[in-house]
Amino acid sequence: MSFELDVAVVGGCGHVGLPLALAFAERGLSVAAYDIDPGAVSRVASGEMPFDEPGAPEALQRVLANGRLRVTTDPSVLSPAEHVVVVIGTPVDEHLNPDPYVVPAAVETLSAHFRPGQLLVLRSTVYPGVTAMVERRLAALGLELDVAFCPERIAEGKALTELYELPQIVSARNASALARARKLFEVLTSETVELLPEEAELAKLFTNTYRYLKFALANQLYMMANDFGLDFERIRQGVIFNYPRAADLPAAGFAAGPCLLKDTMQLAAFNNNNFSLGHAAMTLNEGVPLYVVDRLSRRYDLATMTVGVLGMAFKGESDDTRSSLAYKLKRILRFKAKAVLTTDPYVKVDRALLPFEEVVQRSDLLVIGAPHRRYAQLQTDKPIIDIWGLRGNGVRV
Repeated sequence: MSFELDVAVVGGCGHVGLPLALAFAERGLSVAAYDIDPGAVSRVASGEMPFDEPGAPEALQRVLANGRLRVTTDPSVLSPAEHVVVVIGTPVDEHLNPDPYVVPAAVETLSAHFRPGQLLVLRSTVYPGVTAMVERRLAALGLELDVAFCPERIAEGKALTELYELPQIVSARNASALARARKLFEVLTSETVELLPEEAELAKLFTNTYRYLKFALANQLYMMANDFGLDFERIRQGVIFNYPRAADLPAAGFAAGPCLLKDTMQLAAFNNNNFSLGHAAMTLNEGVPLYVVDRLSRRYDLATMTVGVLGMAFKGESDDTRSSLAYKLKRILRFKAKAVLTTDPYVKVDRALLPFEEVVQRSDLLVIGAPHRRYAQLQTDKPIIDIWGLRGNGVRV
């Protein structure tokens, strides 16, 4: 069976889908990015990235100019594609319970646009067993599609490097689907790792959970050192210096973003909530803003002070505010302080942000909420609270 299009990416204007679409198009495939967000589609179609990603603006201009990428809100674009990549993850609700039906329901909604012989690739994190559920739903609809789960492994800010450099996990139930998935991703990377779908689903959750646990350990050690009046970042630098067995000990800070907490809670739910390490990590990481404000309350009369928060993204050099703990810090400070001002050089979606110079001038106390590199050289006579160690030391609170 012949197809007119190589790849269609569902969720193709998001943080995961768009870099993937760009990468495939840069490697010479014909690609369609389908998304339900008309604003994002309009921006991408006009050559404007809807979020920051190094190298992406230039790549977008190239693939639009050579016709390798089309962007649309029309789901019928899926029909002529040999490979349909679905970039829709499994969310957790307000009680941190995963909803495993979101991805299968989305696939079923789009099923009218599928054709026999296509390869359907699930790309985002899914609850273990979702790949099998999708297979069952497609079979019940009488659709003969190959199904694969090939999780994304990129970090924001490194997408168009890591898509080409990192090994890609590929998984499928049968040899044909596995071979097709491997061939598709070998367009991007020379190394693939083959697993069963259930193994790959856990591999993705294990990866993000491992990172979340490491950040929790660093934050716990930071609190210990800080409570004894010692500088955790100075200690950490001494520990990791030319010592490979501790090289992956991260700095302290706000462990946040759209995946780490969510995936740790998915893993906990999968194991019948028998995951004491995961729940302890959640308590530690989510408690860091509370810890910081509590310690500040002991040192300063916050009720008489204006506090400036520098950086509202969930990590440094990013414009992404999803699940950012800087906003939790802001909420807590608003209850304690006279006023709270916020700024961020990258974030474009928060109308409450003020210019950097104004926040520094009006504030009595500054707290680094996101470790953007430009804050490392800030010169001011006002106290700067930097739990990240961005300024060469982990300023004690």
